[in-house]
Parts: sequence; C-alpha cells; structure tokens
Amino acid sequence: MMNENQLKARSNNACEICENTDNLSVYSVSSRGGNVEKEIYCCEKCINQIEKKEQLDANHWQVLSGSMWSEIPAVKVVSWRMLNRFKNESWAADLLEMFYLEDEYTDWAKETGDHMEDADNRLHQDCNGNILVGGDTVTLIKDLDVKGSSLNAKIGTAVRNIRLVPDNPEQIEGKIEGQSIVILTKFVKKQ
Repeated sequence: MMNENQLKARSNNACEICENTDNLSVYSVSSRGGNVEKEIYCCEKCINQIEKKEQLDANHWQVLSGSMWSEIPAVKVVSWRMLNRFKNESWAADLLEMFYLEDEYTDWAKETGDHMEDADNRLHQDCNGNILVGGDTVTLIKDLDVKGSSLNAKIGTAVRNIRLVPDNPEQIEGKIEGQSIVILTKFVKKQ
C-alpha cells in the first residue's frame, strides 16, 4: 500500500502513460519489481493492452509522444516497449528516432522481449470476439469430428483448462473425453 500511495502522489492520481483518471492501479514494469522505481500508476486500458489482454488501439497509444519524455525511468521503459510494438506505423517510427534511453534502461526495457512483438499480434478470440487465455473453459458451438479418431465432440461440450496454440491465434488445445485435440477458436464460446 505504501508504494501505491507514493505512486498516487507522483502521478497526481492520473495514469502515468495516458493521463486517464479512471480505474487506476499499480503496474510492475519489471519482473524483479517490488519498489516504486520499477512501478507505474496506470489505467486499466493501458495495463490490459500492455499485458495483451486486449487488442492494441493505436489511437490510444499516440499519447506516447508525451510520456516518452518522462523523467521517470519506468514510464520511459514502458513507452519504449510500446513504441516498438507499433514500429511499423509511421508515427511510432518517427517517435522512436527521437527517443533516447540510457543503456541501463534499454537493457531493462529489453528484458521481457515485449519490444520484439508487433502491434498486429492477434489475440485468441472465441466466436463472439471474447479474448481467450490459457486455463479458460469453453463450450463447443458445433458438433466436431476429430480427425484421425472416432471421437465426435458434441455441441455444448465443455472443454476445461484450454491451452493457447502460440503461433496460431485461431487454434486452442484442450481435452475431450481424455483425448487432447486442437480446436478452432471459431467453434468455441467462452464460459
């Protein structure tokens, strides 16, 4: 709680990235976080997009043209990571050319590998567009014949504890009747 109070004071009760004042919480910028220098006070929308729980909104992130100049290293690190996700867009490429990040902070910014991913990185979504995460339970919306097996998965079958196929956002893995299968996300609904 001490960190949160310090961050509230430092940020004037606004998101340190986009200056939004709603749904704010502490976000740890480092996997080795725990102190206020490695945390930022951030809105729910920024956090969800940083953590890839929501599709990236380029219009929202154009605020990085301001936050990239912050004196707070954690804010600069997040700004650098997010600009690199949008590096294929001209506005972000222009900002990255102007961006200066000290060597020690560049190493910190690169520690997660987040900067390597593209803004076009698509998320796993069910038939209704709900974002799927590993461990979710989904329901089949169609009878499915499992290739190479006599198994026929019926509509309404619950598939618990799904796993996301890393390189294909249109596929998940799950068990039906004890058998592991790959299922297309367009045939499932999140519970």
